[in-house]
Amino acid sequence: MFSKIIENKQQSAKYMVDEITHICKDMPKRAPGSEGENIACEYMADVLRNDCGCEKVTVERFKENPNAFFGWIYVTATCLLISYILYFFVPLASVILTLFGFAVMIAQFGFYQKVVDFLFPSAMGTNVTAIKKPKGETKARIFYNGHPDAVWLLTFNDKLGGWAYEGHIAVGFGGAIISLVFFIICAIKVGPIAQVATPEVWGWTYYAGFAILVFAPFVFGLYFMWDERKVVDGANDNLSGCYMGIAILKAMKEQGIELENVEVGVILSGSEEAGLRGAKAWAEAHKEEFQDGIPTWIIGYDTIREQNQLCVNYRDLNGMVPMDKEVSDAFMAAAKKLDLQCRPNIVPPFGGATDPAAFKQAGFKAAGITGMDHNIQPYYHTMRDTYDNMDEDALADCFAISVKVLDNFVKEHQK
Repeated sequence: MFSKIIENKQQSAKYMVDEITHICKDMPKRAPGSEGENIACEYMADVLRNDCGCEKVTVERFKENPNAFFGWIYVTATCLLISYILYFFVPLASVILTLFGFAVMIAQFGFYQKVVDFLFPSAMGTNVTAIKKPKGETKARIFYNGHPDAVWLLTFNDKLGGWAYEGHIAVGFGGAIISLVFFIICAIKVGPIAQVATPEVWGWTYYAGFAILVFAPFVFGLYFMWDERKVVDGANDNLSGCYMGIAILKAMKEQGIELENVEVGVILSGSEEAGLRGAKAWAEAHKEEFQDGIPTWIIGYDTIREQNQLCVNYRDLNGMVPMDKEVSDAFMAAAKKLDLQCRPNIVPPFGGATDPAAFKQAGFKAAGITGMDHNIQPYYHTMRDTYDNMDEDALADCFAISVKVLDNFVKEHQK
């Protein structure tokens, strides 16, 4: 049923690039919660309705505080810098402030919780849900997912490269951990509230207070890790993911494929770059609708850019969330059947997260697919993530595997 679509994978890949080019060139930038994000979502909703034959297409808005996701850096860095000063006056306060800064970092970035969101302006993000109904009774459904928003510029990677981006983070936060050790030692040795800070009274801890100041410039530099005034094009990250499902539905319509018992849909979950906010909002809004006893899979894509880096991430959200094994294995099996390269992987600690993690946390059977080296690449969140810096072969392979997953899924549920 789907063999012709798989054979025409390059044609579908070209369609994806053409559409992505149109959005990047002719529409506003798509920062999380921006009008540009909404315009792109409305456009893709029309494509799903008019070109893909989806009978049900809904555009939903949700409230968020998009700048909060990177904004935790301001809170954490400020706590650390104040701690360097308080070392000579109230060592215990240095300990408390540093631990507080790390707690904010772990909660906001490590677990993607809304800890400091209330400190930042609110905005309205956009989600799209599109469904192609089967001819008969729905016995199973499968969604393809991507996020339509694009991220703010990561300055260090854009100007100096991944080594500078990762190195700065390592030195800044590594130095903060070392500093915390000295804060604790000083609080114990000198007391919670310091006596007059002199070498005679403090001994070696006095000089240590100046030595750890070598890390302060790196902590200060964290303020400038991102530039919220500039938004990248986000062609690969992640219009490539959005158009994977769109291209499948379009190809099905062109081939006249009508399924008997399986719904096929697309979820465009906005504001992923603001901390999976759209995926979380979608899961909350639709958990009763799509957790109705009918087998439901969600396959999410993020940055399908490198053909030799196509991966199924068996763990997501900084490596802490195990993804659904059945869905993940199904993608791997489809790749093997087509003899296309795909390997198991994880989104590593400090690697962030993709939307499927939020779906999985909400109880959905979800798998996450990426096509990029998790070592920071030159196009990652930089001005190089453009429509003319895409890999059609990577898109074609991922498309073919995704169609094969659908083929197998249909065969399983239309027996």
